[in-house]
Amino acid sequence: MPTLLIVHHTPSPHCQAMFEAVVSGATDPDIEGVDVVRRAALSATASDVLSADGYLLGTPANLGYMSGALKHFFDQVYYPCLDTTRGRPFGFYVHGGNDVTGAMRGIDSITTGLGWRRTAEPVSVTGEPTKADTEACWQLGATLAAGLMN
Repeated sequence: MPTLLIVHHTPSPHCQAMFEAVVSGATDPDIEGVDVVRRAALSATASDVLSADGYLLGTPANLGYMSGALKHFFDQVYYPCLDTTRGRPFGFYVHGGNDVTGAMRGIDSITTGLGWRRTAEPVSVTGEPTKADTEACWQLGATLAAGLMN
């Protein structure tokens, strides 16, 4: 069974709302035969990454960059996963108070280095997530999971 790994750092209610919407989309009953695994960024391992077929990343934008937790995740998995995970699909979402540009650029840079293939547009939200924002997160989760269906 293909596996979608959701790696997230969820320190705020706004990030939690986005995370829950992503998980809801990824686990929609219409999407069959995909195992959805959730890992906090500080506990996700190279083994998690190696055993997954696709990735969905979530982070707040902190001080103009992705969270330290997601950066730590990338630092831990980059070299152990570099050759094996090339070409795998991924997507991501970012929440910030007023600007998420640096966080998005950082994620794009690292995933380009890994050779991952972005298969859905990222969801970026500043301020309180609206209904349209959480719907976009739901769609992101559903798109990534449905893309892994056999």
